[in-house]
This record gives sequence, structure tokens and C-alpha cells, in this order.
Amino acid sequence: MDMLVPAGAVITVLGLLGLIYCIIEVARAKRAGLDEDALRARLQKAVALNLGALAVSALGLMIVIVGVFLA
Repeated sequence: MDMLVPAGAVITVLGLLGLIYCIIEVARAKRAGLDEDALRARLQKAVALNLGALAVSALGLMIVIVGVFLA
């Protein structure tokens, strides 16, 4: 049970890195000067990645909380 907190922290950090990646991708897409359809397609991909990264981060935080309660 002692490994739950560090494992959850690692998973949370991976989720946060995914969120940072999404921010960078959106900034790049907006600076690229794409037409509306191409920009919309790239932003839709970024939204999907963003939701996945948020879910991973939330899962990691849940693991940390369970590890703290069981310790």
C-alpha cells in the first residue's frame, strides 16, 4: 500500500504533462494561421487529448487519496 502514493503522483504528473502538451499544441495551431476547417480539426484533436490527460490526472489523484487513506 505504500507504493500507491508515489505511483499516483507519477500518474498525476503524466496527466499534467499531457495538459501542458495540449496548451502548447493549441498555441501552435493558432499561430500557424490555418484556415477555419483545418484549425477546427486540430483543435478537436487537442480537445480529445485534453480530456484524456485530465482523466489520467484525476485517476492519479484518486490513487494518491486512496493510498493516503489506507496508509
